[in-house]
Amino acid sequence: MGKIKGDKDLTRHYNKTLTQSLLLCPFFPGPVSSMLVSRFGSRPVVMMGGLMCGVSMVTASFGSSIVYLYLCIGIIGGWGLCFNLNASLTIISKYFLAKRPLANGLAMAGSPVFLCFLAPVNQFLLGHYGWRGSLLILGGMMLNCCVAGALMRPVAQPCDLRACAPPQEVKQTNNTKSSGSCMKNVKTFVDLSFFKDQGFIIYLVGNVMFIFGAYAPIVFLSAYAISLGVEEYSAAYLLSIMGFVDMFVRPGTGLIANSKWIRPRIQYLFSFAMVFNGTFHLLCPLMTTYTLLVAYAVFFGVGFGMVFALIFECLMDLMGSQRFPSAVGLVTIIECFPMLLGPPAAGFLVDVFGDYKYLFFMCGGVITTGGLFLFVMNVYNYNRLDRASRGDDAEQNQNTTENQEQVSSSEAQMELMDPEANETNTAQLDPEGRQETG
Repeated sequence: MGKIKGDKDLTRHYNKTLTQSLLLCPFFPGPVSSMLVSRFGSRPVVMMGGLMCGVSMVTASFGSSIVYLYLCIGIIGGWGLCFNLNASLTIISKYFLAKRPLANGLAMAGSPVFLCFLAPVNQFLLGHYGWRGSLLILGGMMLNCCVAGALMRPVAQPCDLRACAPPQEVKQTNNTKSSGSCMKNVKTFVDLSFFKDQGFIIYLVGNVMFIFGAYAPIVFLSAYAISLGVEEYSAAYLLSIMGFVDMFVRPGTGLIANSKWIRPRIQYLFSFAMVFNGTFHLLCPLMTTYTLLVAYAVFFGVGFGMVFALIFECLMDLMGSQRFPSAVGLVTIIECFPMLLGPPAAGFLVDVFGDYKYLFFMCGGVITTGGLFLFVMNVYNYNRLDRASRGDDAEQNQNTTENQEQVSSSEAQMELMDPEANETNTAQLDPEGRQETG
C-alpha cells in the first residue's frame, strides 16, 4: 500500500478507486450530515459538500499512491457527496408536498444521467490529459455543487421559544438543563426512537435486502457477457443501455406515484418494483445471447429506476418532513454494511462454482424475498393501523355516549332531589300562572 512505481499503475487503479470510494462513502457519514442539515439548513451543507468534493479531486491529482487516492477521493470526497445527498433530499421534502413523488423522481434521475455521460467523458479526459488532468477537471465540475447549494432557498422554520426568550432567561434555562445536553446531542446524532416505529422497521429490512443484491449485477454484468463470448466493447454497452433506460424510468415512476390512485399505496408500488427487479435477475442466466442480454439490461434499468425513484419517497411518506433528515441519516449508515457485503459475496460464489449464474440467483432471490416481505408486512401493518383507528373511534364514541348518559342521569337526580326546583320549572312552563283555589 505504499508508493506505486509509475503513472501507468496509478492509471490502472484510478477507475477502480474512484468507483469504490464514491459508491460507498456517500452513505457512511449519514447521521453527521443529518445533524448538520437540522442545525444549519440545506444551503450551507450543500455548499460545504461541493467545496469538499472539488478540493478532494484537485488534491488527489497530486497523489502518488492508492492510499492517498482513497484518502482524498474516498474520505473527503465521499463526505462531501454525503452532505450533498442528504441535504438535497431534505430540501425536496420541505419544498414539495402535493407533487413530492414527481420531484423525487426527477431529482433521482440525475444519477443515471451522470453515469451515462461520465464514463465516455472520463475516458476522453484520460486519453487527452491523463489521470491527473482528469481529476483537476472533475474537481472543477464538482464545484458547481456550490452553485446548486446557493440556489436552495431556506425554508422558514417555526420560532424556537428559547431563541425568542430574553438573554437572562436563556442563561438560566441553559444552567438548569446543562446536565442533559450531552444526551440530547447523542439522541440528535442517532435517533434510536425510530426502531420503535413498526413501519420504519419494515422499510429498513426490505431496503437492506435490496441494497445487498442491487450492485453486484452492475459490477459483474460485463464480465458475465464476456464469459458468454460477447465482445468487450459490446459487453460494456450493456451498462450504458441500463443507465439510459434508468434515466427515463425514474421521472416516469415519480409521475405515476404522484397520481391519486397510487400515492396512498406507494409502499405497495415500492414492493412491486423490488419484486420486478429481482425477478429479472433470476431470469438473467437464461439470457445466453447478446440480444437477450440487451433485453435483460432494459428490464434491469426499468426495475432499478423504479426502486430508486421510490426508495426515499417511501421513507418520507413514513416519517414525514420533520423526522426525515434524521431517518435518512440512520438508513444510509445502515446501508453501508449490505453494500459492502453484496459484491464480495457474489464474487465468492463465482470463485466457488466457476459460473456467474449463481450470483444472479443470489441477488434475484434476496431482492425478490425483500419485495415480498415488504408487501406482506405492509398489508399487515396497515390493517393493524386501521383496526387501531377504528377502535379509537369506537372508544371515543362510547365515551361520548357515556358522558351524555351521565349528564342526563345527573339532571334527573337533581330534579328528584330538589322538588322546589321542579315546582319552579313547572311554574315557568305555565305562562298564565294559574293557581289552585279552595
